[in-house]
Amino acid sequence: MIDFETTGLSPTDGDRATEIAAVLVRDGQIVDRYQSMMNAGLRIPPFITQLTGITTAMVRQAPPAEQVMAEVADFVGSAPLVAHNAAFDRKFWGAELGRIGRERNQAFVCSMLVARRVLPQAPSYKLGALIQFAGLPAAARAHRALADAEMAAHLTLYLERELIRRFRLASVSHALLGRIQKTPKGQLQGCVTRHGCVQGERIGSRATQ
Repeated sequence: MIDFETTGLSPTDGDRATEIAAVLVRDGQIVDRYQSMMNAGLRIPPFITQLTGITTAMVRQAPPAEQVMAEVADFVGSAPLVAHNAAFDRKFWGAELGRIGRERNQAFVCSMLVARRVLPQAPSYKLGALIQFAGLPAAARAHRALADAEMAAHLTLYLERELIRRFRLASVSHALLGRIQKTPKGQLQGCVTRHGCVQGERIGSRATQ
């Protein structure tokens, strides 16, 4: 799982990352974490400070963005990535890696899109709302990179458990989550069944109710 805090919405508009966290998940457990603020040489807009609590003074004391991105890229390695509202994080991941001469080569899964298919009854697909809906542990402060990455990790593991229970799967792969996020709503069972036939995953004859 990765999560960025940034100065704005898009790197194409000159926005930069101010903080990044990566949470390594293996065999259904969080096994390691990386978190750092990063100094890209920009002032933090007041509305970002109000949302995240991150100030210009804080990032000025942080390591250079180039150093942080090299460290987190080494930490992540070739592991596939998951983020909540991944379209946002994917843009910054690619842009910040490009600044240090590296390319993004991992597939991204969006836990928000997966939740829309697996939890159609949820009242909202914001991360905090899904955490509350699923009865998962909430962070003390949202809109900080490590807190949001950990909540997204707990949510993704919950979605995997739901898929395993509902469709009698032996396991849930990143590739299956990638297929689910692209599946039209209401066609989840067909997607899981087709993927199981291709991958040889053990699927029950019908979904449990």
